[in-house]
Parts: sequence; structure tokens; C-alpha cells
Amino acid sequence: MPNFIVSFSLLPLHTHLSTMAPPRSPPLATTTSTMLLLLLVLTVFPSATLQQQSDLDSDCTNRWIHIRHLPSRFNLDILTNCSTAHHPFSDDFCPYISNHGLGTKTHNQSHSWFRTDPSLLELFFHRRMLEYPCLTADPAAADAIYVPYYAALDSLHYLYGPDYNSSSQHGLHLYNFLRYDDSPEIWLNNHGHDHFLVLAGSAWDFSQPLGNDPPLWGTSFLELPEFFNVTTLTLESRAYPWQEQSIPYLTSFHPPNLALFDSWTKRVRRSRRSTLMLFAGGGGISSTPNVRRSIRLECDNSSKIENTTQKTNQYSKLCEFIDCSNGICEHDPIKFMKPMLHSSFCLQPPGDTPTRRSTFDSILAGCIPVFFEELSARKQYGWHLPEDQYHEFSVTIPKEDVVFKGVNVLEILKGIPRSVTRKMRDKLIEMIPRIMYRKHGSSLGLRTKKDAFDIAIEGTLQRIKARLDDVSDK
Repeated sequence: MPNFIVSFSLLPLHTHLSTMAPPRSPPLATTTSTMLLLLLVLTVFPSATLQQQSDLDSDCTNRWIHIRHLPSRFNLDILTNCSTAHHPFSDDFCPYISNHGLGTKTHNQSHSWFRTDPSLLELFFHRRMLEYPCLTADPAAADAIYVPYYAALDSLHYLYGPDYNSSSQHGLHLYNFLRYDDSPEIWLNNHGHDHFLVLAGSAWDFSQPLGNDPPLWGTSFLELPEFFNVTTLTLESRAYPWQEQSIPYLTSFHPPNLALFDSWTKRVRRSRRSTLMLFAGGGGISSTPNVRRSIRLECDNSSKIENTTQKTNQYSKLCEFIDCSNGICEHDPIKFMKPMLHSSFCLQPPGDTPTRRSTFDSILAGCIPVFFEELSARKQYGWHLPEDQYHEFSVTIPKEDVVFKGVNVLEILKGIPRSVTRKMRDKLIEMIPRIMYRKHGSSLGLRTKKDAFDIAIEGTLQRIKARLDDVSDK
């Protein structure tokens, strides 16, 4: 049986790190010296060994994972190019690298809330992989092989930098390393079918046809035949490629222990819901008919409804709009979490793409998500949000009915009895662990609850096993 002692040269887990006093929150401008310090922390013990904890479940049958060792150009070096100096038309993500991708705390006394950027899921997922209890140094003994490549972050210089015209090359350097440079037998053993990686973005942004000339938006990473066998965990997948699977967005809630988790869920359960529905987002200001425009018009008109109607429904406010245009809410969860805690329903209309981080924020707040198309969640997150249970925790109103048939969202939601909303909220609270990412180094008590990472790994192992079985039968 494989060893629990595994050697790494990247992001070592040192037993004393979780007990160190947290650093003061840095300013939003990250200096070069800060970045160098970060790299020192990440690589200070290049040959450290990691004793995996198997207190929760010592049975690693069909669960062994090997982590491919990649040169730093595929991960750490990418983090040093985090400023707009390297990709001037993209956002500066340097301030959010701290805490292994969770970002700085929302305030100094916070233990569970961070200014997290979802685009750093690749870094955080890598950190959590080092805590996985069934790691093996022997790739031949592994049931799956994790590739710690920060694919979405690496795409920035193709999207915004001087390599824009070569965006069809995104990923080829990784393939050449895996296939030819680093123990080729690891790849050739199953031709990549047992490999998986994380892609912190929408699959559509990495699906540019290889023959586009001139290139359009995005890279061709997912269109490379070389990676067709690799399982890819994305924030938003397309409907047809078997190898893509959506996993939840990173939110700002990352509790380190069970007490803090329980404290939050008690607050969610006790919170007084004085607002019927809430929409936190942007858009909807154009004259072109779309679901966001319809929602904003409803919110504007709701203030004209008679007070007697409001009292009858026991809500002091029928609709609240939180303007999150231009990303002003993205790293400040206080702006939207408090209003969500006081709302019964949170609207999740599609934007540039079908999915939204707000879906998972609303679940954390016990605010029942209202979807307007199936691709927003039902056809995306089957591992974490079972498709046959959506009627128990969400509402679906086809966007076409709202935009073109005059269906009134407020009237539909007002017609749902409070007793039903309470049952739906209870179901949401039950599902919170499934969509949150607990903090690395969390307590054993909290680890008894499977979080988004645990479920993603479980689903990946099952998918790879099924795929390998299918390939062997042919």
C-alpha cells in the first residue's frame, strides 16, 4: 500500500503554520518586497515531508492521488506576474494572493471572512490538495493524478499581453512537459485519462477554436486535442464535453473550525427576513429587453405598491437592489451579505455567462436562489447541488416568461407561503457545507463535514475510475 509520507517542493504544509499569528492586512497595493516574502513562505522548505492526517478516514482504497511536480513557471512564477504591469487590461490580483488565495481578512478580528477573489481558486485548491489524506509519491499506485497548473492565471498574458496572437498555444508548453520532459511514462500509462486540473474561470473563455484568425476572445486551452482526456474542474462548464465539471465559486466564507461554522449557521437561521426579494449585481440599464432590465424595472415599481399589500405579506420591503456594477462588491462581502441575510429570495439572472458567484453567496446567507435558466446552476453543479433536489431549495422562473410574456417575479414569490420558504431555507442551511471551502488547516471537527473541495475530489475520483473502466473495456 502507498506511503502516507509524501515529499513536495511546492507549497509545503508545515505543522506550525496554522498556529502562527496572522499578519496584519496589507494595503491593496502589493509591493515587490511583499511578493518576494510570499514566495519565500511558499518555498522555504523545498524538501519538506508531509505527514498526512488520516484521523477521519484511514481507508484510502480507490482514493489515492499523486501530485505531479511542475516547474515553478507553471504556478509560482505566475503569481509574481499578478499586477497590471504584466497584463494592463486585466485586474490586479496581487492583494488577494495572501492566505494561499483566500485574500486578506475583511477586518482584523475576523476568523472566517476574507476578501477572496474567485480567480485564485487554482492556488487555494493546490493548498488544500496538500492536506488530502490519501496522497502517494508513487504515480503508478495512484487512482488519480493532480496537475497543479494555474491555467486561468497563466492565460492572462495570452488575453491581455504580447502573446495575444498566440492564444491557441495556451497549454502546449504544459503538455510538452508532461508528455516528453518529466517521466513520460506517467502520462503514457493512461494517456492523460487519470489526470485532472482546476481551471478558475468559465470554460467558454478557454474554448476559442484553434483555427480562428485573427483570434477572438479567449484561449484554446480546452480545444487542444492533447488535453481531451484530462478531467477539468471549472467554475462554469459547457454542456457537451464529458471532461468538464463545474465546481462552486470561492466565496468569502472560510471557517477554520466547527464552532465558527455553527455560529454562522445559527445566525442565518435566526435572521429576520424583512425583504421579499433581492438582486445584487449590475447591468439591466440598456433599452434592449433582457431579464436584468425586467428585474430592475420591477424593483423600481415595487415602491409604488400600497403599504397594505406589504403588511399583508409581512415584508417591510418587497424588492431591494444592491448595485454591484464594475465589481465594487467583489471583494467586500459586507455590501451584499447583510442584505442577503434579511431577504427571503435572491435573484440570480444570467449575465455575460449563465453562472454567478452570487448563487453561492445567497446559499450561505439562507437566501433562496431564484434561477432564470437551467445553465445557471441545475445543469452545472450536479456534484454539489443534486439536480433532483432543486425544488427543495430554489425557485425557477424561465427568463423568456419574464422578458417576453410579462410574468411578474414579485407576484410569483409573494404567492409562496412563509411555511414553504422556511422549509426551503432549512434545506439551504443543510447544504451550506457542500458549497463552502473551509480554510486550510481547519479543525478535525469541521473536517467531518464534507465541503466543496471534498466533494470535488470525490466526484473527480469517481469520474476518472469510470473513464478508465470504459477505456479498458474498448
